Amino acid sequence: MPLRVVVETESGVPPWRQVHDQIVRAITTGALPRDARLPPIRQLSRDLGLASGTVARVYRELETAGWVTTARARGTVVTGPADRPDPHMLLREAAAEYVLRAHELGVDQAAAVAAVQAALESRSVDAPRP
Repeated sequence: MPLRVVVETESGVPPWRQVHDQIVRAITTGALPRDARLPPIRQLSRDLGLASGTVARVYRELETAGWVTTARARGTVVTGPADRPDPHMLLREAAAEYVLRAHELGVDQAAAVAAVQAALESRSVDAPRP
């Protein structure tokens, strides 16, 4: 199954983060299995209309986090489950990022927690998403 990534220019989320998060989601859901090859940087940047440096950043971030590995002969490939980060660690990191963003927005703790609860509730009502 080919990698499907969509960059929404008006979402307010930086393009590199959108690409990064969609690739991580594809890996965690199994859409990109172990040893699946990611497209070369130039190809993906051309397909998405992004600078190659943007896609290179995504691949570096993914490699640093243990989602992929890069070798000259093989290109960039998805690592095996044993090589991937602990999901609880990833959740703690995401929570820390959220807290930082809430703080930057000047939101108090009660409002930040309420936003998380609302998001969780709406997610449980919606159809399952990858």
